[in-house]
Amino acid sequence: MKKVSKRAKRYITEIQTDSVKTEGHSLRFHFALIIFIILLFAMSLTITATVILYQMRLLRVILGGPFSVIIGVFLLSVCIASALAYYVNNHILRPIVTLSNASKKVAKGDFSVRIDKKTYIEELNTTFDNFNNMVSEISSIETLRNDFVANVSHEFKTPLSAIEGYATLLQDESLCASERNEYIKKIHDNTRLLSDLTGNILLISKLDNQSFTSHKKIFRLDEQIREAILTHEVTWETKGTELEIDLEEINYNGEESLLLQVWMNLIGNALKFTEQNGKISISLKSFQNIAVIKIADDGIGMDNATKKHIFEKFYQGDTSHKGKGNGLGLPLCKRIVNLHRGRIECESEPGKGTVFTVILPL
Repeated sequence: MKKVSKRAKRYITEIQTDSVKTEGHSLRFHFALIIFIILLFAMSLTITATVILYQMRLLRVILGGPFSVIIGVFLLSVCIASALAYYVNNHILRPIVTLSNASKKVAKGDFSVRIDKKTYIEELNTTFDNFNNMVSEISSIETLRNDFVANVSHEFKTPLSAIEGYATLLQDESLCASERNEYIKKIHDNTRLLSDLTGNILLISKLDNQSFTSHKKIFRLDEQIREAILTHEVTWETKGTELEIDLEEINYNGEESLLLQVWMNLIGNALKFTEQNGKISISLKSFQNIAVIKIADDGIGMDNATKKHIFEKFYQGDTSHKGKGNGLGLPLCKRIVNLHRGRIECESEPGKGTVFTVILPL
């Protein structure tokens, strides 16, 4: 296998080398061809001008005989061709070579490449600007991809380590029934966390790639929000949370199952970050052709630095992991709302609570 691997690497290297050589020969050939065409053009232009001036007897006075005229035409043609060749080389061919070399570096994974060379040709300058913008975008995407892989690995590793740890503890035959049940529950909770994480990652991927199959239907939006509230009944009863609910009866045409996740996430977050005996207000109102849903709490709130990143994948403002989560809830909410051509907004201050507003077109 090692021999095959080395041979394959050598073969790939030879192909790349041959490709570079071929490209270099091709560029030199085209440059020579351009110079030849320029020379022909310059000679034709000079000969035409010379014939006209010679017939007007202007050159006869200056140069004298026909032989002197031929030499003059040749020298003038060479001068014009050289000037044109210099211009083409410096302002067209050399920038193209620069672009080609920069593209090779990007192909090898160097996203720090930028082209600063400016020319008198506006189209080339525009091409360079577009190239720089493209490399910046690719660099950003690569950074996001690396961060995504690192975050996914971390989020998977945490519950997997917990499952492994509790499974090891369960092998102890001296455990009492209550301890055994507690460890089994911990394994179940972490397994469910993994399942939710996997489902959210797949759903976000589908929404980002626009590969989600739409199944819109008309349903009662107020009843759906009420269903999401009741799902969290155990939590708000345990914490003694005061709920203020004002839901207008509204029929909505959309993705019922996806929108339910939005309300589940937003209400769950409100409960998670609201202290004992806190207050949460949930309202649904229609204004002309839009539905406005507000979910407000008087919890711990967020500073501006945290608020800027809440819709980024895997970002968690609560670094203590006080509540279970994986930093995918709000990014998922934003994508689902965007899918419905709506928008989601957040207002928050530390110590004063948070208000999430979802606006959906009717």
